[in-house]
Amino acid sequence: MYKNILVPIDLADTTLARPAIAAALMMAAQSNGSIRLINVLPLTPVMLAEYVPPDFDVQQRKAAEEALGIMASEIGLPPERVSTSVRQGGIYQEVLEEASSMDADLIIMTSQRGKRHAVRTYFLGSSTGHVVRYASCSVLVVRD
Repeated sequence: MYKNILVPIDLADTTLARPAIAAALMMAAQSNGSIRLINVLPLTPVMLAEYVPPDFDVQQRKAAEEALGIMASEIGLPPERVSTSVRQGGIYQEVLEEASSMDADLIIMTSQRGKRHAVRTYFLGSSTGHVVRYASCSVLVVRD
């Protein structure tokens, strides 16, 4: 079964992560596996760099680490079976790199249906779609 499960979390809307976390808990329980929550911070555009505080990236990372830590503590698994990671860059690239570095057996992502992502997904392709296409491990997409 799956021993190392990666769950990407969008901290802007944590309710979207609930179905993925529930599925990860079910999979981890079957194999005594571990779960890693990951959040990917966007890169600060160069054009905005002069308008944000010099330690903006550090503040953003600290806030994301704290939020993921809270989510990890609420999952209900022993602390040694839950970890977190905050990365910065493109979402799907960072998720794939994290999966590779932790030797993930499974990535579980929530995919939202609805108007919010429809136009962006049509023209650019979704991060979930890219992860599904390029991951070297299994990917489970859970609908909200």
